[in-house]
Amino acid sequence: MSATEVDESERSAAATPSRRPAVIAAVLLCALLVVVIALTTPWHPLPGARTAPDPRADFTPAQIARSHAFNTDLNPPAYGGLVAGLVAVLLLGLTPLGSRLLGVLTRPLRRAPLRLVGTAVVLAVLTRLVGLPFDMWSETVLRKYGLSTQHWGAWLTDQATSLGVTLVIWIVVLLGLHLLVRRFPRRWWAGAAVGGFVLVGAASFGYPVLVEPLFNSFHSMPAGPLRTDLLAMARRDGVPVDDVLVADASKRTTALNAYVSGFGSTRRIVVYDTLLDTEPRPEVELVVAHELGHAKRGDVLHGTLVGALGAAAGVCVLYLVMSSPRLLRRAGAESAADPRSVALLLAAVTVLTQAAAPVENLVSRRIEARADMHALDLTRDPETYVRMQRSLSASNLDELSPDALEYALWNSHPTGPERIAMGRDWARLHHLTVPPPLAGGTPP
Repeated sequence: MSATEVDESERSAAATPSRRPAVIAAVLLCALLVVVIALTTPWHPLPGARTAPDPRADFTPAQIARSHAFNTDLNPPAYGGLVAGLVAVLLLGLTPLGSRLLGVLTRPLRRAPLRLVGTAVVLAVLTRLVGLPFDMWSETVLRKYGLSTQHWGAWLTDQATSLGVTLVIWIVVLLGLHLLVRRFPRRWWAGAAVGGFVLVGAASFGYPVLVEPLFNSFHSMPAGPLRTDLLAMARRDGVPVDDVLVADASKRTTALNAYVSGFGSTRRIVVYDTLLDTEPRPEVELVVAHELGHAKRGDVLHGTLVGALGAAAGVCVLYLVMSSPRLLRRAGAESAADPRSVALLLAAVTVLTQAAAPVENLVSRRIEARADMHALDLTRDPETYVRMQRSLSASNLDELSPDALEYALWNSHPTGPERIAMGRDWARLHHLTVPPPLAGGTPP
């Protein structure tokens, strides 16, 4: 090697930021995340449970066939959209073709911040357009089976609103990241990890009051015996609840649902108007008791903190990606400060997010099962609980026996038969009458 080559090699090594601190931080944060998940997840929400789930015990052959047909029709657009999205971000972020395309589309923007914003807009629009045919396909399936009540104009408005929210988040994140990369080129990952942690917490706190109203209108549950009983049940449970909100979900779907979102001053318990309009009062009370379980355990705050820790660990991994000369060359970028590196960032975030989804769903299923057990402890009504789970599964056309891949990728809740089996186990362990099979009952 000549003296000139040695000098160039030394200058290159000096210019390349040390990755060791980020590697150590990533390993430590990932290890901490694993420990937190392992110690705080209710892996056995009902010790002593042993009943095997059996859809045939509680669902008629017609219900089982309709549920299976629906999910068979829904799987192609779901898997197709997943694969197409991954292929699109990898092509944009890791190929010369993607680099040239982004260069052409953002060439008129000369200043770095404007080009950064322009790149974010182009990427968000392109990836949304790639997924749009599959989303429309899914919507036609929902309409075919009566689960969607939207006309296409309202559906497209939802898509545009979702894109707008995505763009706001992306632009805020990218501008903040750009400032850190410019100011601290060797240690930007540390500030970004802290920023990621804070941003996840802020987003979860503000989501109920900033984002949810963009898609639904909410009003207090009307005064009456049901509202009075629900608030009394919350007081018995020791959960401070001033109100139960009703969402106008019927403008979009016939599905039945309820949820709790936010924490602290933004925490809210929401039920779909479809649930109130179709389900008997005892079933509604059990659904709300389930949500009280989430509120009492602080599941939203817990999930937010775990997600924030995961974001901090993910940022350290992203730094390793964004400081790789080989990957930067493939992205057509000179450094992480180059706006063209945004496509590489998007590809890395998409891959990491998809890889984490099965773990998130696994943990979520255990937390949902614990909330089910809380509802049973609070109401001590396993018979109504079993009827309610059967009604929700049949009305929402949930897959009753998903295969392993479906279960890992899509199921954030236990299946209906799993929840019914747990309800019967709860009754047996508490020496109450075990609810009989419902297969001969009237379909909901």
